[in-house]
Amino acid sequence: MTKRIAIATSAEFAELHPHERPLLDALRAAGLDPVVEVWTDPSVAWSAYDAVLLRTVWDYFKRYDEFIEWLALLDKAGVPVLNSTDQVRWNSDKQYLLELRERGVAIVPSQIAAGACLREVVAGLSGQEIVVKPTVSGNSLHTVRGVAGSPEFEQALAELPDLVYLVQPFLPEIQSAGEWSLLFFDGEFSHAVVKRPADGDYRVQEFYGGQTIPTEPTPAVLESAQAALAAAGPTPTYARVDGVVVNDRFLLMEIELIEPYLFLPQHPGATRKLAEAVAARV
Repeated sequence: MTKRIAIATSAEFAELHPHERPLLDALRAAGLDPVVEVWTDPSVAWSAYDAVLLRTVWDYFKRYDEFIEWLALLDKAGVPVLNSTDQVRWNSDKQYLLELRERGVAIVPSQIAAGACLREVVAGLSGQEIVVKPTVSGNSLHTVRGVAGSPEFEQALAELPDLVYLVQPFLPEIQSAGEWSLLFFDGEFSHAVVKRPADGDYRVQEFYGGQTIPTEPTPAVLESAQAALAAAGPTPTYARVDGVVVNDRFLLMEIELIEPYLFLPQHPGATRKLAEAVAARV
């Protein structure tokens, strides 16, 4: 009997992002029956599915408490989730980066701060160009960059909501060399891209004018990304490892295990690889 799999998405992308839609045919070719479902739709009977694949749930960080409750609902229903709900919970808060640092992974230097502590941390970095971003966020929401101690940056900080933040140095290499994204399916490397921001910006997302260039990673970059992924725990069905090379060393920025954009159009065959990885887990 063909197994039914729910492809979880957000209401904004109720039919999936156009770049993700070929995945449906690939899943059918892999022997599954995929159905696209909006994760916030209360009418969905999740227990009727053999598994749930998280894809374009791109609003989860805006509805974080609701998202965590939804994961608990899936656990209660006994429905397998890809990636697993344990991995997703862990990955949903960027404080995991400090755990990976303790496990020997080279990360972008990071401090965690909230409330009055955020002011103290920033004050200790006076004169340095830094980036402040929420530990639970996406698409650069509530992210600010500037010189610590400057009036402009102080004003930007004053306008931020009361959240827990990640404080990091701004790395000019992101503007010059770009940010790496390496894609892995069932632990196997699939493809990679380098993302570069628009002139004068630091955000690499296409929404802000960034550009994406398919490329092959150097052996050192690939080895570093594989080591970071291994340190993150059990092998996920899919993963995106983001980082930047500074002084010939790959520094991890993020491991994305929830709903990463996978750059499928940039690599022929990647959609099939993902579908086969999913089918092997269902």
